[in-house]
Amino acid sequence: MTIQNKEAELSYAYLHAVCSKAGFSCKQGDRHDDADGIDAIITYRGDLDYTYLKKIPLNVQLKATIKKPIEKDGCLSYFLKGVNRYDNLRKKDSPVYKVLVVLFLPDNPDEWLNISDDELIIKKAAYWINLYGYPEVDTPSGTTIYIPTTNILTPQALNNLVQMAVNEYPNV
Repeated sequence: MTIQNKEAELSYAYLHAVCSKAGFSCKQGDRHDDADGIDAIITYRGDLDYTYLKKIPLNVQLKATIKKPIEKDGCLSYFLKGVNRYDNLRKKDSPVYKVLVVLFLPDNPDEWLNISDDELIIKKAAYWINLYGYPEVDTPSGTTIYIPTTNILTPQALNNLVQMAVNEYPNV
């Protein structure tokens, strides 16, 4: 397995762990989803006070990197390769809310995961961002995005994303 595949698998593991803690279901997208830039589909199942919706899906594009981000103005830099990926995330072309999740890993693979009798620890953290409304870019290779450090992916963040999705698409 390549180092990039290991990074990708850890990003899925991180997402699954957070979803499980939050009570969300999480499934890996299929090859057709992947063509649309969807690596995982997470679903909230429950009652919200202000909507009739009981199942609220979120589409997730997952990325992982060992490249140390530049921290600037409370944001972490990440170069999103391929303008088509960026465009898929910034356009409102689906009734399902889309987010990008980036797992920042230590550069040494031996530090990625620690396991003992007491705990399982994935080093570093994943951060989310919604790129709806971001401007077009004319560089086909991709673009650098800046993810707020406050957007760490936690169970509470998933609940907040569901609220944002319902607010974005209240009639779905």
